[in-house]
Amino acid sequence: MASAALTAALSLPSSSSSKSSSSASIYPDSLDRITSFHKACWYSKRRGVVRKHASVAVRAQVTTEAAPAKPVKVSKKQDEGVVTNKYKPKDPYISTCLLNTKITGDDAPGETWHMLFTTDGEIPYREGQSIGVIPDGVDKNGKPHKLRLYSIASSALGDFGDSKTVSLCVKRLVYTNDQGEIVKGVCSNFLCDLKPGAEVKVTGPVGKEMLMPKDPNATLIMLATGTGIAPFRSFLWKMFFEKHQDYKFNGLAWLFLGVPTSSSLLYKDEFAKMEEKAPENFRVDYAVSREQTNEKGEKMYIQTRMAQYANELWELLKKDNTYVYMCGLKGMEKGIDDIMLDLAAKDGIDWITYKKELKKAEQWNVEVY
Repeated sequence: MASAALTAALSLPSSSSSKSSSSASIYPDSLDRITSFHKACWYSKRRGVVRKHASVAVRAQVTTEAAPAKPVKVSKKQDEGVVTNKYKPKDPYISTCLLNTKITGDDAPGETWHMLFTTDGEIPYREGQSIGVIPDGVDKNGKPHKLRLYSIASSALGDFGDSKTVSLCVKRLVYTNDQGEIVKGVCSNFLCDLKPGAEVKVTGPVGKEMLMPKDPNATLIMLATGTGIAPFRSFLWKMFFEKHQDYKFNGLAWLFLGVPTSSSLLYKDEFAKMEEKAPENFRVDYAVSREQTNEKGEKMYIQTRMAQYANELWELLKKDNTYVYMCGLKGMEKGIDDIMLDLAAKDGIDWITYKKELKKAEQWNVEVY
């Protein structure tokens, strides 16, 4: 598998006013009273009579304290210096395809390709970000195609370790519509058909949702279906295939990958090497829906596989340094909710509310389609 070769390469008191005021029409014989109050007087002539009007104003000395400054939220993710939208659709970066290899078997239901593009260090992306690709040609209205976003499948150093490339994991989209016509996805087919040397218009990088946590001792639970594996491959390369002066992963990275057939498993050789290299820090569980079943004879989807570790996963989710990342088909989130509802209820916890708290704490991160 081509992926094996790649691994070898690298306040005020209240709203009611404390200020009170009164005014009255005062005749000259009231001057002594005015003086006694030390109030200012003013005069007006009205019908030849001089009237003095005193404004009795009470000035309260109010000491106000500055409201406490709102604490600045510090992200738990590696977001310092993250660059977004350096290249935009009107002025994209022109990249060159270096490698494009099919990484699924010939009998797999659909093709998935791993592709490598030049950046020359001009697209300073991070693990978990995405780039946009603008396919060549025009749409049915004669206008240039719009960009499509793809999760980056390589670490920030890239597959060659020189910070000058970026990789994608793309499935060729082909389907039959209601009229019985074969429809090909514009951008996915453009990418999967690329030959080395071809130029590609790239935008980005974009996204902060899927950035890695800062804590090198954290537990990461990564849930992927199909090409949703892309950001997790980028995480795992940084964790286990690279050496960094400022980062060494000592926690637990637990990957769940769901695919239809074993010939659809992506980067399996790479993950096997990671298991061998760091058995205490990396676990991987596959869910092959058309080939595997659970003890009840149910098809093995990603949530089915997770259910086998439900209690262990729940205990991890109750820890402050556990981060869940989910990428792939939208339907898997409901299946995971179904597992967690009962587990949380046993501890007297409402799962939906608890999940919102996890999201707020940046511990539940979702990028689905």
